[in-house]
Amino acid sequence: MDRTTKTLLSEAGHTFAEDAGIALKDQPAALFKLLVLANLLSTRISSDIGVAAARELFEAGGGTARGMARLDWQERVDALGRAHYARYDESTSTRLGDMAEKVMEDYEGDLRRLPPKAGRDAETAREMLQDFPGIGPVGAEIFCREAQAVWLWLRPSFDSLALKGADRIGLPTDPKRLAELVGERELARLASALVRVAKDKKLAARLVGA
Repeated sequence: MDRTTKTLLSEAGHTFAEDAGIALKDQPAALFKLLVLANLLSTRISSDIGVAAARELFEAGGGTARGMARLDWQERVDALGRAHYARYDESTSTRLGDMAEKVMEDYEGDLRRLPPKAGRDAETAREMLQDFPGIGPVGAEIFCREAQAVWLWLRPSFDSLALKGADRIGLPTDPKRLAELVGERELARLASALVRVAKDKKLAARLVGA
């Protein structure tokens, strides 16, 4: 591992799931929480606010599909408001409720049913994820970028933002070459770190000068 990559992981190598308090495992609650986070991070808000909103929703009981569906619309709005997720709170509350209902209807509340339905094909999975309300191409990429930590068949997953970050600090922009810089267990951390580089010019400048 070169110096730039080591420094990158040291300074920014924590996943957004970790920031949201999600102990990511191949389990129903953890995977649903990640889907919620991907939904929240899909809108034009800061990552910090999206992460804070996820924490508030989980604290309110929305950490499973059934729990999210049981929260009424106003309870979800209030949780989003506590995180200052104000601009999109009402529409997002609706989407989260609809998303939870679809997870229960189509997957019996368990997203572990998605991989076999997708044939463990990454592109098919991204398309299927977009069937959930509030999850478009960006949200699907976010989910896969983080889920590669537990769903090995998604590896390597680097979305356009991560590749922009790689280019900014002189790392390869080909996903396979980029993946060769770290061990497989570090891929999700590397992807998240590169997203932070893409969003933070000061961090990129420090890494280029490292």
